[in-house]
Order: sequence, then C-alpha cells, then structure tokens
Amino acid sequence: MKMMNFNPIIRITLIIPLFLLCLMVLVPDGHTDEFAVPNSGSPYQDLGELQTGEILHLPTGLTVNFDQMMDSIAASRVIYIGETHDNIEAHKVQLQIIKKITTQFPVAIGMEMFRRSAQEKLDQWHTGELPVKEFKNLFHTNWGSGYRLYQPIFDFARTNQIQLIGLKSSRKVENSFRSGDPAPDNTFYPELDDKDPYHRAYCMAAFGGHRGTEKALEKPYRMLLLWEETMAQTVARFLINPKYKDTKLVVLSGGFHIQYGFGIPKRAYRRVPHAYSTIQPTVTHIPEELKDREMVVEKVSIPLYAADYAWKVDYKVYDNVRLGVRLAQKKEGVTIMSVTQHSNAETAGIAKGDLLLSMDGKKLTRTDEVLEQLQNKNFNDHSTFHLRRDGKELNVEVIFKKNN
Repeated sequence: MKMMNFNPIIRITLIIPLFLLCLMVLVPDGHTDEFAVPNSGSPYQDLGELQTGEILHLPTGLTVNFDQMMDSIAASRVIYIGETHDNIEAHKVQLQIIKKITTQFPVAIGMEMFRRSAQEKLDQWHTGELPVKEFKNLFHTNWGSGYRLYQPIFDFARTNQIQLIGLKSSRKVENSFRSGDPAPDNTFYPELDDKDPYHRAYCMAAFGGHRGTEKALEKPYRMLLLWEETMAQTVARFLINPKYKDTKLVVLSGGFHIQYGFGIPKRAYRRVPHAYSTIQPTVTHIPEELKDREMVVEKVSIPLYAADYAWKVDYKVYDNVRLGVRLAQKKEGVTIMSVTQHSNAETAGIAKGDLLLSMDGKKLTRTDEVLEQLQNKNFNDHSTFHLRRDGKELNVEVIFKKNN
C-alpha cells in the first residue's frame, strides 16, 4: 500500500483547531475569564523592582539601554512621552529623547500644555519673532504655573528652531461642549469614541467612580474624551500634512493620556494608522513629603501593556514658595478669585476679590508677572502687596512660610 505524504503545514492547521477546542472546553458555559496584564501592565517584571535609570521593554520584560531604545523607536512616526507634570526627572527624560531624535530626524513637539488656538503665537516662537516674556505669558494663559519645568525643552526648541504644536482644545470649544451646545458644523467638535471598555473603566477608577456613581461622572468623562480626541485629531492632522511628511512628532502629555495606549495613541491611530511608540517615565516610590501629590487609582483589570517602555525615574519637584490664591487677569488687572484656607495669603489677610496693583513696588498687570516674582522668592522671605479692596487701597505684607 502506498504511504501518503502529509504536508507538514496541513498537519499544523489540523492541530491548532483541536488545541483551541480544548481551551474552549475548559471554560465553563456562561462564564468568561477575566484576563489582566500583571503588575499594572508590566507582565514580566514588577516596575517597583527596577533601579532608577533602568529602561524596561514591557512586552518582553527585557531591560535595554538608552541607545537600544532609541534604535528601536527610530521607525516610529510619533513618539509619545508621558509625564507626571510636576516631576523634574520626567522632563529631563523628555529632553534627552528629543535631543537624540533631532540628531537623526527633523522633529516637531506636540504639547498638551498649549491649546490649538495658541498655534499662531507658537509659530512666532518657532521663528524667533515672539519675545520670551510674551511666550511665558502664553504658557501661563494656556497651562498655568510650571514654566520652569519646561524651560529647558523650550530653550532647546527655540535654539534649534523646532516647531511646537498646541494639541489641546480651545476654551471656546470646551465651554460650548460643557454647556451642551450643538456643534455649529461637523468640524467644531472632534469625533468622540466612548466605546472602549478599558478606557472607560480606567478613567472611572481614576475619577473615584464605583458601582452606582458612573452616571454622575459621565460629564467629566466626556470632557476627558474631548481633550484626548482633540489631541489625537491634531496628531492625525500633522501626519497627513505634506509639510511634515519627513518629520517625526514627539508628543508630551500627562502619562494618564498615553497609559495603556487607549487615550491619545489609539484615537490618533483610528484616524490615521501609523507606527508609534509610547514611553513612560515611571515613578514607583513617592517620597513621604510628597505623598499629598499622589494620585490614587483603584485597581481595574486591564488586559493591555502599560506602554512600550517604562523608564524608572525618581520623583523630584521644585520646592517653590506658594501664595495660595487663584488669580484671574481681568480688564482692571490681576484679581484674586479665591484664597486657599490656611495659605500664606489668608494668613496675611489677602481676600477674594482683591485687585493686586503691585508686588514689592513692581506694578502688576498680568498674572504671569505675579508667578515670575514668586519664583524668585525663598521660604521666610517677605513681600509687600499693594492692592485695592472695595475702592480703598492698602498694603499687605506676606511671609512665605513652608507647608502652607
């Protein structure tokens, strides 16, 4: 009898369905197993076991050096680098990566910290036409405090004429969306995808949501969607712009927006499929004196890698003096919108509604002028504020104490 010559490829295809069938038999009827990547998205290694400065490739669990990581991500069109906004070490990582990429490719930097409505002035900064003082004011208007954290990145970008791109939605769009106004046209709001179950679960956990509270958190969740979809839309527009066809985009945003890839990265990919990499400067230990800054997220089961790379960093912040107020720049000048309880401002007698006229004899017309002067103060320094309250002018002395 003639022996049959079996093709090995056919034999493999016969074995696979049997293997899958065995798996299916082992799962009880009416039940589904809940799979989650261990260690909050790091399957092979607990990130807490990494040493400061080590870089872990999460999908393989292998540590790599900086040059190996950079070689690996060189084919990516978009490189997302997360951050804890106030962490000095995270911004050092971002700058180191930007500097390396610019030695090989044209680069643009997309930033969550600027709105799309700021693009005209960002273009002026790129070409050297916008004075530093106006650029600082632009940052404070778009983001708030913290200019010093990003200054090395801004200085490098300006020196090397690297384009900055504002990613976030304008206040006009946000206010309209928040009030529930219908879009005047189909381009006013970006397309929102609220169907990702892992994104929703993770966000609700971060918001402090649990069973029975999701309905109350739907509005903040949809606002988060607006931010991420707008940033993703801006990335997609960059990718299809012929002007940038040979340029790589480095995106700097809060780590939350790139964690697990279902924030900005997935939403940009949905619009324009492309190669991208995600890098998370990762903090696993919060110093005791910074525990009040820690964001606690209840554990949820996410079957995704947290990022492509986790770069272990320490958590260091600038120990700035604080006045303890919320400022607004109005037509009449810099106005105190609110005063934090037990703050230096409250102790000194500054009140909500006060109009700040000068600080230490220097006239105040913009909020950034207050912030700049505060950056030059040390703990236990004194400042005299000249202000107007209820039509009367008075002087208030503030002593900048710590932990206020």
